[in-house]
Amino acid sequence: MLTHPQFDPVALALGPVQIHWYGLTYLVAFGLFVYLAARRARQPWFAEAGWTRRDAEDLLFYGVLGVVIGGRVGYALFYKPGQYLANPLEILMVWKGGMSFHGGLLGVIAAMALFARSRKRHFLNVTDLIAPCVPTGLASGRVGNFINGELWGRAADPALPWAMVFPQSGTTIPRHPSQIYQFLLEGLLLFVLLWWYASKPRKTGQVSGMFLIGYGVFRFIAEYFREPDSFLGLLALGMSMGQWLCLPMIAGGIGLWWWASKQGPEGRA
Repeated sequence: MLTHPQFDPVALALGPVQIHWYGLTYLVAFGLFVYLAARRARQPWFAEAGWTRRDAEDLLFYGVLGVVIGGRVGYALFYKPGQYLANPLEILMVWKGGMSFHGGLLGVIAAMALFARSRKRHFLNVTDLIAPCVPTGLASGRVGNFINGELWGRAADPALPWAMVFPQSGTTIPRHPSQIYQFLLEGLLLFVLLWWYASKPRKTGQVSGMFLIGYGVFRFIAEYFREPDSFLGLLALGMSMGQWLCLPMIAGGIGLWWWASKQGPEGRA
């Protein structure tokens, strides 16, 4: 049975300036996004439509705004609506923690819609370009969660070779290192599958649909090993809030992929 190393959250201290590991994982996520989106922009069906590396950099700016605003508002609405409705100014206190992936996804969708409108591009062309570039950022974020010893897993059989005690949980119960499961599933595996799927021309919207399906399925599975939020616990049918939020995501992805398959020629950007 393993014990979480309880890493120092500060990676580097330069006088009064502290650089946290979590901040570094965000920088890695942003760097990977620009690199991968620039590669996507060079694929023939995107390059012929005038996509450039500058577009990839601009997409990052819009995406960061969407993640931060959507993630915070989504956390307030999905997880603690009563608390934040009573104290709405606390939504601005991001340093207190609390972000929702599903809220961040909605924020990114809104940001990409603004980008598409400003550049006079089809919204789904934009999301098709960025979809395969997102999982590496998710993987980087899960590394940050593990370093911080947060979002730990449910109780595990002590005989499980990688069962881990997280002292941050206030118990000595061996748990699933669910951050690592999510790193592998919705991070690396989703990236490999989506990058392969998007390596050939697809009909507009199909890559976006596959992202919604893939993330929804992998996150749904990972939630069986992740400790549910203490203030929510398990909801109807013994499922977590994360699982319930994944269901419309999967359904939407299937619907989008099916709709896209009935549309015009492949590779339009």
